[in-house]
Amino acid sequence: MRCDGVGKRRKAFPGLLAWVAALPALGQPPAVPPPSSIRVTGDARVTAKPDRVQIDIGVTTRAPQAQAAAQESARQTDAMLAALRKAAGSGAIIKTISYSLTPTYKYRPNEEPQPTGYSAANVVQVTLDELGKIGAVIDAATQAGANQVQGIQFTLRDQDAVRAEALRQAAVSARAKADVLAGALQLKIVRVLGVEENSPRVMPVRTYMNGARNAATAAAAATPVEAGTLDVTADVVLTVEVSPAGR
Repeated sequence: MRCDGVGKRRKAFPGLLAWVAALPALGQPPAVPPPSSIRVTGDARVTAKPDRVQIDIGVTTRAPQAQAAAQESARQTDAMLAALRKAAGSGAIIKTISYSLTPTYKYRPNEEPQPTGYSAANVVQVTLDELGKIGAVIDAATQAGANQVQGIQFTLRDQDAVRAEALRQAAVSARAKADVLAGALQLKIVRVLGVEENSPRVMPVRTYMNGARNAATAAAAATPVEAGTLDVTADVVLTVEVSPAGR
């Protein structure tokens, strides 16, 4: 009889375990479903007038020997720098951004390239806040020996204020979209769950010039350059909690 009783209790034990396992863990709160939400993206574009320009101007020389090419490049670069400092004024920033001394070759079909000498290139960048001097700076440089005007880039001295305005407009746009969606779905916005922003991007205005052609033209007449405008863009991702409008 004892054996039978023990056997019965043993047979009932697995069922008891299954019942206990089905109970919620003691002290653990029930899972809370995530709140209903709307996720939208707002973007903005702010147009500003540039007040700074960067001009890349250079000298390229060629000679049969490397030393001769380098010496001629140094002579013409010194003359160009002196003219740039005089035309741009003390407020300008002038720095070298690239220098190269490379062999040159003559190419013919079905033949090995034939060396013809060396080419030296020295490019400086002029940062200028007085935009009215752009034409005079280019003209002075080319007349002093510069034969490459590689590009002109307009930008802003203080980009923070324009970036902040682009972000503000993007945030307002995102909230307006969320309000429209919530109203259309008969919902109301309870709170903001999250905001993500992509850093505002300044789209500089670039003007590219053919160095040889414009160097010759600038020597005969003043070089006109228009600054135009530049764009600053931003976008904001907004997530808001919503609930039925009747609550």
